Amino acid sequence: MADEWLTPDVLVVGAGPVGLTTAALLGRLGRRVTVVERWPEPYPRPRAVHFDDEIARVFAQAGLAAAMKQFGESADAYDWRNAAGETLLHFDFSGTGPSGWPTSTMSHQPSLERALADVLEGLPGVTLMRGATVTKIADRGDHVELAATTSSGPLRFAAAWVVGCDGANSTVRDAMGSEVTDLGFFYDWLILDVVPHERREWRPANLQICDPRRPTTAVAGGPGRRRWEFMRLPGETVEQLNTQETAWRLLEPWGMTPRNATLERHAVYTFQARWTDCWRRGRLLLAGDAAHLMPPFAGQGMCSGIRDAANLTWKLDLVLGSVADPALLDTYTLERRAHVQHAIGMSVELGKVICVMDPELAARRDARMTGLGGDPAKILPPLPPPMLTDGLLYRRPDGSPAPGAGLLSPQPRLRVGGRTGLADDVVGNGFVVAAAFDPAAALRPDQLRFLAGIGARLLHIGGPVCDAPVDAAADVEGTYLPYLAGYGASAVIRRPDHYVFAMAADAEALADQVDDLQRQLTAGQTTGGAR
Repeated sequence: MADEWLTPDVLVVGAGPVGLTTAALLGRLGRRVTVVERWPEPYPRPRAVHFDDEIARVFAQAGLAAAMKQFGESADAYDWRNAAGETLLHFDFSGTGPSGWPTSTMSHQPSLERALADVLEGLPGVTLMRGATVTKIADRGDHVELAATTSSGPLRFAAAWVVGCDGANSTVRDAMGSEVTDLGFFYDWLILDVVPHERREWRPANLQICDPRRPTTAVAGGPGRRRWEFMRLPGETVEQLNTQETAWRLLEPWGMTPRNATLERHAVYTFQARWTDCWRRGRLLLAGDAAHLMPPFAGQGMCSGIRDAANLTWKLDLVLGSVADPALLDTYTLERRAHVQHAIGMSVELGKVICVMDPELAARRDARMTGLGGDPAKILPPLPPPMLTDGLLYRRPDGSPAPGAGLLSPQPRLRVGGRTGLADDVVGNGFVVAAAFDPAAALRPDQLRFLAGIGARLLHIGGPVCDAPVDAAADVEGTYLPYLAGYGASAVIRRPDHYVFAMAADAEALADQVDDLQRQLTAGQTTGGAR
């Protein structure tokens, strides 16, 4: 096997949720993908436990729509309380989010990974190789050579692109030589994953206890599971904290004992806040924990990695198809690094609330927060909105994103050709040009050929009661056209990762934006990024 070169389009290093999602999205686009994972068996213990509606939408795009209930259950709220039980923060996660899925879902990561692996098995161009340890990576300019060892002997790969989804101690990041920005936020927490023997209703289901005597987290861990997290106290060693005896002692006040529950895992994690400065160098790219780490208090660690996969895969697909210039991949770092810094900033601010050990400081914190009614908008410092602020976006003459550009597009329910459902189900997940008028009539033949070349779907959206023909879409709930009108728009160009490239006021503006999209994709004129 050592003499045989394996030649996938994309080699993904790491088979966690981010690596598997990356492979699934590329595989469903028809690309040849190999995933190499150093561990011979899937990791059986839970880790990440939360994802939001945007990530559920990406999971559905990756082929998990029917399996979602197997590994996740929706969460209505997330409460933060002090030692006296008073509410410090209340996050309302009830109902369906703008992306068309539950606002918040608590999940079981091993079950999620099994579902993703099942998707990969059904994709003919995708191969998952477990028990393969990467030993050498060399970017040759027009391809990447990678060597790995397995129990059956060595492997050699010659891939067009390599994506490192191999965690905090990333081999791919080391090969890139990327610098890391670290915010110096370090706290040790004991993580306990528990399976109660009998079903019990927890109210609230997801809770942070901001008690200076021992800050504690108690949340759902997916169907039938619970997670507790306990902060290490001053003078307490990791070795003292990370024992079964300590675990059961801390769980006893919650009514969990060896008689009525199974302790699946106990481990001490050091919560950190850092990001890699460059996520692309030549033909090497990073995603997930290889690119960023954050405290878990906002539940955005795995979510950020899945956003990486959603952002990167469609760009790789266009580059592999020679539809877009490789410079398009420079926008990946620009878009995701700024976006993830928002998530890290929010996580750190939440960590500053819960990780208070001084009783006097905690009392002042409690008085301030209870006085503001537990409203996150009043209590937490203002942070930039979670949107794209740079990269592949339509811009004003001064270079700033035009109104609406960079926003995450909501997912309406549409009726197209007699079929009704969420937009992604009835339209697809590629580029979409949707308008209150017929977009095809507003564009030149060469523009239509360009849009066809990138797989764009054109939609003429009518009102909720319109009798839409095959080439038109009815806005079933009457929400999408008002959404566009709120930005002074009657048309939108949506990217495959569901973010808005541009919103257009009229047909003339739409035509200009299509020209600009073509220029940015094909002329190598996207800005910034390190190669």
